[in-house]
Amino acid sequence: MDWREPLTILVAEDDENDVFLLERAFKKAGLDVPRYICRDGSEAMSYLKGEGKFMDRAKYPFPRILITDLKMPRCSGFDLLRWLYEHPECNLIPKIVLSASAHPEDVKLAYQLGANCYFRKPNASSDLVELIKLASNFWAAAELPSMPKNC
Repeated sequence: MDWREPLTILVAEDDENDVFLLERAFKKAGLDVPRYICRDGSEAMSYLKGEGKFMDRAKYPFPRILITDLKMPRCSGFDLLRWLYEHPECNLIPKIVLSASAHPEDVKLAYQLGANCYFRKPNASSDLVELIKLASNFWAAAELPSMPKNC
């Protein structure tokens, strides 16, 4: 594929074990793409705004995909989705929810706030690898709009 911009991924996830499993799934899936981990929605917002340590866009490029958990301290994935929804210039980024919750109200609210897809975190690591492959291949094949430098 002809990419003008790399498929940089921003992950908002507070659980160290889930971060480890995600990183391992990316490696096992053979996806050598730039990815950055933020520990909650507030840090992800700072990343998207290019604030603080994230000011250097050469080091922290604006992501092409966002993967977010929902249940995080300080600022939840719902808060992050709500903030993106209120900032249309940044809401263009594809938003993947990866949550342990399959509660119908969580799923509904995530989609109402602009999530592009919602996946329940699988129990088996092999299933997580397959999910990462599926989502990455889908968004890598999709036409994506040009992203801003900052929100």
